[in-house]
Amino acid sequence: MTTEYSGSGDVSSSLELMWGLRERSTRGPKPGLTLPKIVEAAIEVADAEGLSALSMRRVATNLGVGTMSLYRYVPGKNELLDLMLDHVSGPDDILDYEPSSWRDLLNRMAHDTWQLCMRHPWYPFVDQARPLIGPNGLLGLEYIFRHLRGTGLGDQQLVMIIGLIDDFVTGMARTHISSKQAEERTGISNDEFWATQEPILSRAMESGQYPTMAGLDENTFAFGYEEHFEFGLARILDGLEVFIEGRPGAAK
Repeated sequence: MTTEYSGSGDVSSSLELMWGLRERSTRGPKPGLTLPKIVEAAIEVADAEGLSALSMRRVATNLGVGTMSLYRYVPGKNELLDLMLDHVSGPDDILDYEPSSWRDLLNRMAHDTWQLCMRHPWYPFVDQARPLIGPNGLLGLEYIFRHLRGTGLGDQQLVMIIGLIDDFVTGMARTHISSKQAEERTGISNDEFWATQEPILSRAMESGQYPTMAGLDENTFAFGYEEHFEFGLARILDGLEVFIEGRPGAAK
């Protein structure tokens, strides 16, 4: 999977386009495209073919137009990727959801991010160490911060909690998607892959050098990525519960 980077193009141009602050040139014939259509077409390409297939030419082909016509709307692929990221990160129907507690909110946030990664498998492979904040992303943050204020934590702590959850979810999603793509790329299922190692590993277990590993239950590794995700998320929330509700003066 190709790694791309948010904010790697002209940051000012990306932000102006995200926030509707850039006026498109009126020269030339009346265009038949819109920026939202271009962004949606780019997302379709990335969803179906991956980031490696994403290019201005490929998006233009998807739209049935000439490549140069796209440059009337967006400077290039890097800026287009920034617009794609903000588009797919829209809060959807969560703005109408009234969480019963901070834990309910973070659980919903995590599951929404997981589903986002499953719908758009390229998303967790974009390096967003330097993210651009667009209107959709800011709406989501506004909603989350508003509902986390009742915890009594400081704003800096809230940012770190949000980042902790997001990093966990996207990391798990990357591993899950990479596993599925390995099956597609090689034509070998995960079960078949591990079965090829079984004879060697069995001999290793019988050697007596790995008594702890040899004593593990037969079903030790018989869980899926979704189970792993749910288990890990629950443990993170358990830890946050001790931190948030165990503080002196915390609301019970």
